[in-house]
Amino acid sequence: MFMIERERIDSTVKKVKSQSANFLTLINLSLGALALMFIVQDNLKTGFILIFLAGLFDRFDGMVARKLNIESDFGKQLDSLCDLISFGIAPALLIHEAVLQQFGVPGVIFSIIFMVCGAIRLARFNITEFTGSFVGMPITIAGCLLGISYLTVNLMPGFLFMFLILALSFFMISTISIKKR
Repeated sequence: MFMIERERIDSTVKKVKSQSANFLTLINLSLGALALMFIVQDNLKTGFILIFLAGLFDRFDGMVARKLNIESDFGKQLDSLCDLISFGIAPALLIHEAVLQQFGVPGVIFSIIFMVCGAIRLARFNITEFTGSFVGMPITIAGCLLGISYLTVNLMPGFLFMFLILALSFFMISTISIKKR
C-alpha cells in the first residue's frame, strides 16, 4: 500500500516538474495580457511595469526548462505565442498609445510593422535549429527596448519612435547573429 502511494506521489511530482517551465511561460502571457488591458484603459505606467515583469518570467522559464532538462517542442511553441503578446503586441500598443496615436494611420502602421516583424522572427526561430546564436534580435530584447523607450516619451520628439520601431523591426528579421549568454 505504501509503495502504491509512493508511486502516485512520484508520478505527481514528475508531472509538476515537467510543466513548471510552461507554468512560468503562462505567467509571462498573463502579465502581457494584463499589460494590454491596462494600456487600453490608459494606464500606461502599469502596462509598462507589467511588460517588464513579463520579461523576468520569460527569462526564468527558459532557465527552468534547461536546468530541469524539460525542454520540449510544445514549450518552445507556447513560449513563442506568449512572447508575441508580451513583447510584440503589448510594447507596440504601449508606444502607440503613449506617442504614435498623434500620427494617425502612420502611427498605426508603424505599430503593426513591429508586431508583424516580431511574429516573423518567432516563426523563423521555431523552425530552425538553435546553434547557440540567435539569428536576428530576439523579440524579447526588441520588445523590452521598445517598452523601455516609454520612459523617454516626454524627452524625444514623437517621430523618432517611428524610426526606433523600424530599427527594432529590421533587427528582429535581419540575419545578424547574436550569441546567447
